[in-house]
Amino acid sequence: GTWLKSARSEAFRTVQGRAIAAKTLESDGVDALVVIGGDGSFRGAQALSEEHGIPVIGIPGTIDNDLYGTDHSIGFDTAVNTVMHAVDKIRDTANSHNRFFLVEVMGRDSGFIALSAAIATGGMDAILPEVEYSVDELFETVRQGAKHKKTSNIVIVAEGSTIGSPAELAQALVTEFPELDVKVSTLGHMQRGGSPSHLDRILAGRLGVGAVDGLLQGKNQVMVGLQQGQLNYVPFDKACSQGKDLNLDLLRVADILSI
Repeated sequence: GTWLKSARSEAFRTVQGRAIAAKTLESDGVDALVVIGGDGSFRGAQALSEEHGIPVIGIPGTIDNDLYGTDHSIGFDTAVNTVMHAVDKIRDTANSHNRFFLVEVMGRDSGFIALSAAIATGGMDAILPEVEYSVDELFETVRQGAKHKKTSNIVIVAEGSTIGSPAELAQALVTEFPELDVKVSTLGHMQRGGSPSHLDRILAGRLGVGAVDGLLQGKNQVMVGLQQGQLNYVPFDKACSQGKDLNLDLLRVADILSI
């Protein structure tokens, strides 16, 4: 939406609003639509197609990377790179002053950014919505860090954390370990901008070509994705509702590298 200046529209949530959109497309000579976005965009596109017969194909574009049917969504790799560079800078002050950092990253109820960032930065731990975790386990992580003589500790917290916000976790840590200098850093919307990584640029090109090919083949109300290097088409309903699991191998890697 950065170049197109597109954004959420309350009017488009209504039948009347979608009728206006369909009329605009018709007057502009647009006979098919490629929609870049996540589940909300795809559901809106599906409604438009069902009500007005306009062929639509979706391209996954969400940093959350939570859509079923594609290994990566456009924007995810760039977001992880942004987090990685930010955490690398945070580590400088953490090392210098022996500080403990809780770094909150985006992802809604998905821990893909947090998990990948934890591996890429050598984070001490990652708190993910999909994985059961407790404050006591966080305390044990701190104790293990002290045992291994760590001079800085960085824990990546997904915004969908179920055990508390970073501020609440910081308070719990200070209460349990008064000697800790605990800081919270919320990276926020910087994760949603910036120059795309080369992987995102290549992915966007492949999915764009796949979307046009799909329309020419008569496909409709599907998302084009890339799994194991191959293009595939997934119905909107499945892409939005199926759910996407974290890679168990990556969970193991994160656990090993955090020791």
